[in-house]
Amino acid sequence: MVLGIGNPGRADDGVGALIAGRLADRLPADVTLVVRSGDIVTLVETWAEYGALICVDAANPMGQPGRVHRLEGPDDALAESSSLTSSHGFCLADAIALARELRTLPETLVIYAVEGACFDIGAPMTPQVAKAAADVAEQIIEEVDRLSCVEARATM
Repeated sequence: MVLGIGNPGRADDGVGALIAGRLADRLPADVTLVVRSGDIVTLVETWAEYGALICVDAANPMGQPGRVHRLEGPDDALAESSSLTSSHGFCLADAIALARELRTLPETLVIYAVEGACFDIGAPMTPQVAKAAADVAEQIIEEVDRLSCVEARATM
């Protein structure tokens, strides 16, 4: 599953949905593409049945809008980097922790967090984040291919 997280009505927070839109019709038929707003329970329910999950979300500003952070988990290093992974009231790491407790966390987890600059309601996405979206979409296509090859080798 590829999961775009965010609210397109909040400027850079919409990057997950923008990237999901760029991926539509470009992923293999066996890959599910979903956009969610970021509700913690909905996220956990959405990915519960999948063995591999790629999430893309806006991250809080850390000094360089559009900078992309790739995190791979679900290990303790991900929890330490959790400040990168969401621009929402909760942290994506919280959803991951809940899924871990419920034993519904996918075995493979990759997160692309794009640093945002503006999260105002009704504001346009900043140019740096919009530009990063195109690059991240291509990286996700490569990631899906890589994970498909790993899965194919595991079933041989």
